[in-house]
Formats: sequence, C-alpha cells, structure tokens
Amino acid sequence: MKLAFFGLPLAACLLASDGHELAVATLAPVPGPGRRRLARVAPGAVVIDALATEDLEGDVDAALRSAGADLVVSWFWTRLLPARWLSAPLGAIGVHPSLLPRHRGPDPYFAAIDAGDPLTGVTVHRLEAEYDTGAILGQRTLPVGDRDAWQLARALDRPSLALLREVVGRLARGERLAETRQPDGHATWAPRPTGDALRVDWRWPTERVLRRVRALAPVPGLALELGGTRFYLTAAARAPASALVRALAPGEAAAEAERRLLLRTGDGALVALAGVTEDGEPLGQAALAALAPA
Repeated sequence: MKLAFFGLPLAACLLASDGHELAVATLAPVPGPGRRRLARVAPGAVVIDALATEDLEGDVDAALRSAGADLVVSWFWTRLLPARWLSAPLGAIGVHPSLLPRHRGPDPYFAAIDAGDPLTGVTVHRLEAEYDTGAILGQRTLPVGDRDAWQLARALDRPSLALLREVVGRLARGERLAETRQPDGHATWAPRPTGDALRVDWRWPTERVLRRVRALAPVPGLALELGGTRFYLTAAARAPASALVRALAPGEAAAEAERRLLLRTGDGALVALAGVTEDGEPLGQAALAALAPA
C-alpha cells in the first residue's frame, strides 16, 4: 500500500520495513532519530523535512498531488494537518497518546498524571479537520503508575507503534475496520500547562502534590524558591512522619539531619529528590537540602 506519512521518522521506517510503499514522508519539525535510516529503507520516498524547508505547505501540496497515496498516516506530527491533505482513497489516520475522547490536545501526558488516571493508553483514529475528534479504529491501555511525564511518553511509544502498524496492515489487506464515533460528552481537553497548572497549593494532600510534580517533570519542573534561589523540582517522594514535619506549616521547608529537603503539604510532607537550577544544572538531595532556610 502506498502511504503519505507525517511525523517522526521512526514510524515511517517501521512502516516501510512492513512492506508499505512510502510515497511521501513529511518529517515533524522536531529533532528525532531515523532520518538517515529512512533514506535507506524508503529510497523512493519524497522526504520533506519541516525543519529545513522554507515552504512546507507548498512542498507538501506538490508532493501529495503527484504521489497518489492510498492512505495518509500521522505519528507524532505536531501541527494540525489541513483538510486538503487528508484526502486519500482510504482516508487519513493518526495516533494519539491517550484513550480518546479523554485528554484530546497537545499534552495528554501531563493531563493523565495530574488527573490521577490509573490507566491511559493510545488511540488510532481517523484524522478530521479538528484535533483528535475522528472515529476510533483501535486502542491499547497502559497503567500510569508512578511515571513522570517523560517516562509516560516513552512507555507509550511501543504500544502506539504496534497499534499503528496493526491498523495500517489491516487496511492494506482490505479488511473493513470497526469505527467507533467518539462520544463528545465524555471528551476532555489536555492543553500545555500554564498559569495555575504550573504551581501547587501546599495545602493539598501529599499525593496530589506529588502528581503535579510528576506531571511537570522533567520539563519544566515545579518552580520553587528557597533562600533567594529559584529552582525546579523534578522528583519527590512522600516523607515519613516526624516531629520536624509537624512543626512546619504547608509550604514551609526544612532540612533533615540526613540532608534531605522536606516540603510541608496539607497532610504531611514530601522529600525533594532531584531538581535543576534556572541554568539547567542538576541538583541532588544534598544540594536541595542546602537551600532550606537555616
């Protein structure tokens, strides 16, 4: 089957290795491994690198007109595809790293962790003119666990690639797939965190604060300031109960004798495990404890 691909090169390479013909491969405007491998496994593809081209829409329009692709496929493309690029005999499909219609939008990793979802997953769906609204062709689930946002994103890569390859393969064999319309009444939106989503209320229970820390880690991290020093907390754990904790008010910090930084929450405290300075320098437990008020 002849494909027009949009996204990171890893998926394009795998689809080519499955025997599909890549007519056009438009690579996402973010760094990603696989560009040189793609040239080897799909030598006949018209490759358009969004990081390099000066006229992305013009180049893609021309390539799609001459390609005659059977199916448009997207895997981690970072922009909304114009409706005119979605027309192909078998339509257009993409993968979204959530269980649609929950957490539509650009940051489902933050949203799933911050909301306390026990499960998330990946969805292959039809691409439409609006983000993440098309009919569902398949889903796979994954426990969120104690992963931070980066860890969750990496954990979803494998099931998303496997499901994409499965669906493309079935379409190539002429199978008719069940298509489930998304119930809009159950949809949630997952924007990039801004404003209050970048902060915590220290009166929250410890588990709620820890979810926000994980959801923001490792980038941008939870912005804090102690002793006149700004830094970003990127990992933390629940602290054991102690007299020192009970002496603090929510939001106050202190260093234990074991050189661990404690931050008081609404029902206990957390231990700061890792962070970074504003300049990106890593901060271990001892360095974080040194920031606590004397």
